[in-house]
Amino acid sequence: MKKIFYLVPLLMCALTMNAQENELKTDSLKEVVITSSRIDLPFKENSRTIQIVTAEDIKKLGVTNVADALQQLAGVDVRRQGVNGMQADLYIRGGGFDQTLLLIDGIKVDDPQTGHHTMNLALPIEVIKRIEVIKGPAARVFGQNAFTGAINIVTNDNLENSIIAKIQGGSFGQFIAEVTGAVNLDDSNHVIHFSKQSSDGYRKNTDFDNTNYVLRSKFNKLKLPINLISAFSERKFGAQNFYGVTSAAALPYEVTQASLIGFSTEFKSGNFTFKPRAYWRRNQDEYIFIRTNPSVYRNLHITNKIATELNGSYESKIGITGFGLEFSKYMIQSNNLGDDEREIATLFLEHRFGLFNNVLDITPGVAVSYFSDFENKAFPGIDLGVKVSDRVRVYTNVGYTYRVPTYTDLNYSDPSTLGNPNLEAERAFAQELGFKYHANTVDFNVAFFNRNTENFIDYRRATPADLWRPVNIDVETKGFESSLKYNFSLGKIKNQINLGYTYIDDNINTDLTSKNGINSMRHQVVFNYDIQLFKGFSQNISYRYVERTSRVSYNVYDLNTTFRTKSIELTILIQNIFNTEYFENTFVPMPKGNVLFGMKYLFK
Repeated sequence: MKKIFYLVPLLMCALTMNAQENELKTDSLKEVVITSSRIDLPFKENSRTIQIVTAEDIKKLGVTNVADALQQLAGVDVRRQGVNGMQADLYIRGGGFDQTLLLIDGIKVDDPQTGHHTMNLALPIEVIKRIEVIKGPAARVFGQNAFTGAINIVTNDNLENSIIAKIQGGSFGQFIAEVTGAVNLDDSNHVIHFSKQSSDGYRKNTDFDNTNYVLRSKFNKLKLPINLISAFSERKFGAQNFYGVTSAAALPYEVTQASLIGFSTEFKSGNFTFKPRAYWRRNQDEYIFIRTNPSVYRNLHITNKIATELNGSYESKIGITGFGLEFSKYMIQSNNLGDDEREIATLFLEHRFGLFNNVLDITPGVAVSYFSDFENKAFPGIDLGVKVSDRVRVYTNVGYTYRVPTYTDLNYSDPSTLGNPNLEAERAFAQELGFKYHANTVDFNVAFFNRNTENFIDYRRATPADLWRPVNIDVETKGFESSLKYNFSLGKIKNQINLGYTYIDDNINTDLTSKNGINSMRHQVVFNYDIQLFKGFSQNISYRYVERTSRVSYNVYDLNTTFRTKSIELTILIQNIFNTEYFENTFVPMPKGNVLFGMKYLFK
């Protein structure tokens, strides 16, 4: 198997060179503009490691949720705890699940209780236009939670007048029903979504019942467009072993409710562009240790985040200056973590210089943050890129990044675990060197990265008699990743190959026993092959190989078959075809082979 680690980069290079002989007009990323809060840049001109997952990419995979779609990206480790992306945690390049920032249309949906709730508001795929994955030090762009990177879900705000109805069912009593409606009026447009997802569970106490509502609207679009995003998600699920090994009598059960409402607009005045935004994000988490007897042990946490932002840019002869001011207030009410508040104010400033007819671009920037309960901090960084040709770009970025502890880290308490109010904030100095090749039929990227983290927060203990406690340790992470998307035709048959490889090496300076272990993906290979045999009929084969730092490894194969007409789409998704026994989270075995049948109908 290890031979693959050397063959994958060579195969990528060979396919990249060969792509020049297959110049089809399939450059789906040509017009994509990466939506920053300040300086928006076309995908080809960005000097960072960025991967785009389009709505079409998600359709080809046949997956039902964002977590499963992100599984196919090099350097992204999604640790799920069941089917349908249940209680998934996001890791980028060996970081922790608290170190990845999730955004929806640029709105930061981080939760001060714990990063376990990051994906509670991951939107249904029917309302998603694309997903932007920004890797590497991103604190100077997004603030303190973008420690190892950020993931921005961009919603589709301009669908045709239509109603889309979808129903799916399959193994483990899975049932999914969705309705998405789009209305375009003279001066506004609206997308409304409702979905229900449930399952009997694939093992003891893993049933779930999820409900989602989404409203995406644009008002006054002929003058000063006002964007509204509103979402609500309720998840009820059996949480067997989700937070560690429990007694045989335990039947943990959890109910989360996450909601978001945000308003934004954008307007220009001369050379200035302004982007004001305001939003409110709420999360409620109820954990019951024995679902049949809630009085034994119960936690209830309610968090609120209220934030306002004013971002903008100014274009001049010497480049583009980006600026921003953000204020957020976090509030928590909890029977376990106590009641508390945190305020964060951040000032952003950056400037992009284009030199030698934009052959060389240099973007220095800084974010300066005030924390009401931790030391104030500045996150400087710089991006540098060289346009070697219209297809080739070499780039590097260097930056400092920072994360304050969550309230779970600071204050949590149960019979086996005790929080640590004396924790220091995590901080790191990260560097990256990358190479991009982009043509009509191929998109290739390779990047080498290094991150020196001080005060990484991990749960550890010295002896079995001790409680698990979060402590600060130092971790050095280095590695590289490469990814390739290649479109080609064999006769009249259209094909697409996506291939990725990641290597991560962690150096940890402590001898204490870890509860979960950082357990990064030491080696990761992702591959999917999409083939359209004839009009309307396509198949997608997906493969993932992961070897973790614990030396545990696994291979997983999925298959999706789709038949489409103008109005009807029929799908068969088979996951874990060969019944591989594997764990993504340390204590939760993943489901063996399972099948999901689906039908979607488009009313116009």
